[in-house]
Amino acid sequence: MGMPGGMELFAIVAVIVLLFGGKKIPELAKGLGKGIKNFKDEMKDDQPAESVTPETPKKVEAGEEVASSEEAPKTTTQA
Repeated sequence: MGMPGGMELFAIVAVIVLLFGGKKIPELAKGLGKGIKNFKDEMKDDQPAESVTPETPKKVEAGEEVASSEEAPKTTTQA
């Protein structure tokens, strides 16, 4: 199965023009181009950072308190 010939391409284009109309096709192509560009940009942004290494846990001496950024601040409610 190869590329469609001249008559097949003509039939495909004729069906597209009948479905969408001549004025709507440039808008569809523009939207498709923007969508592809946005997709490529997002794929570039989502590349994993290989140079970043995870933090190693620090040793805690006996009796020391360690504040974690993940802990919620302690709040007291007064009635």
